[in-house]
Amino acid sequence: MNKLEIKAAISLASIYVLRMLGLFMVMPVIAVLGQNFSDYSPMLVGLAIGGYGLTQAILQIPMGMLSDRIGRKPVIMGGLVMFVLGSWIAGSADSLMWVVIGRIVQGAGAIAGAVMALAGDVSRDSQRSKMMAVIGISIGFSFYLAVILGPIITGAFGLSGIFYLTAILGMLAIPLVYFVVPDAINMAPSRDTLPILSDLKSLVSDNQLIRLNVSVLLLHMMITLLFTQLPGLISQAGWPLARHWELYLPILILSVAGLVILMSLSKRLPPGRPLQLAVMLLALSFAGFIWLALPLSVLMGLGLLFFIGFNFLEANFPALVSSISPAGKKGSAMGIYASFQFFGAFLGGTLAGVINQELSGQLVFALALAVCLLWLPLLSGLHGSGRSKRYTLALNLEHGTAQQIAQKLTALSGVQDVTIILEEQTAYLKVEDQKFNLQQARQIAGET
Repeated sequence: MNKLEIKAAISLASIYVLRMLGLFMVMPVIAVLGQNFSDYSPMLVGLAIGGYGLTQAILQIPMGMLSDRIGRKPVIMGGLVMFVLGSWIAGSADSLMWVVIGRIVQGAGAIAGAVMALAGDVSRDSQRSKMMAVIGISIGFSFYLAVILGPIITGAFGLSGIFYLTAILGMLAIPLVYFVVPDAINMAPSRDTLPILSDLKSLVSDNQLIRLNVSVLLLHMMITLLFTQLPGLISQAGWPLARHWELYLPILILSVAGLVILMSLSKRLPPGRPLQLAVMLLALSFAGFIWLALPLSVLMGLGLLFFIGFNFLEANFPALVSSISPAGKKGSAMGIYASFQFFGAFLGGTLAGVINQELSGQLVFALALAVCLLWLPLLSGLHGSGRSKRYTLALNLEHGTAQQIAQKLTALSGVQDVTIILEEQTAYLKVEDQKFNLQQARQIAGET
């Protein structure tokens, strides 16, 4: 990547980290600190953890589309304003209900699609995947950092300290977008990064993609279910909330090592089997958690099993979406995927709240175990398209009609899928990279 692309990658990743920290830091602490509010209920705690997912899920696709009309930066800055407002509402809340409202407003700043689209706009086609990888890594990093920082910050400044800090970070991110993030040097083909309304219906019904969408919904439902219960179990085992990070840190470090082992093992297994193995790790952890009154060492072991499985699935699902989605429809596929992902967080918080309030926390883990067991068959037929890669080529119709160019491109060795969009004068290709000759494809398209 050149200097401009490196600057864009670092600044956009920083915006992502600042925002995601604010969404995630409350997760490891609210189940315990929520009990300090006079209107405390398990239902409200569940909504405080997962409430942001509802507005994220609803607005994810519309905000991405809006950025195509009015520009990336206005949508990103507007989303950050909503995030700051929600953080301030939650920070100044004197009831758990207002914390929930603040979390829902935080989620209304659904800027993921616009950030990814801007990343595409400021990067060359050859460097775009690296740019997306940097941002993707930052998302995972922000979750781990949030789980560690949440207990530390609340230990020093209380629950409101988390929200006021994230409001300040959000305000700092706004001038970062305006002054530091480069303006677009080109418009990336929108179908690579943004959802297209006409594509949504066909993609929602795609057999492979719907398995992935439901799977990521269940995965984020699981993480929300876990954090409605785990902080309370750790506190009951005699470990103070301000020191919970001392337990999370080794679990997360060891889970990365477990992820590496699982990744290497997955290369020897049939398609779909590694994903099932990861879900089985989730199921084993929930089966152990059902016994509630457990010593810290057992809680840590069960947490480690969960995060190894979670990390593996979280890393592999987006790659599978990219691999499976048709040429020219990756942006739409990822938009749907993100909406399911965030709705899963909301669903997990809501279900955990209802079950905890009306029945017992033990049944929350029983539900999670049952869902994992029902989830396993869904993954059996899930497979990617091997080592596929995507290219976008500018068309020169002096070299033939769109249909003729499409036929010639399809006939090239390694080409799996071709989509031509006349309005954009662009050809989208999904190819098996080892067999594909990019130079030949450029000659056919008439790209100079």
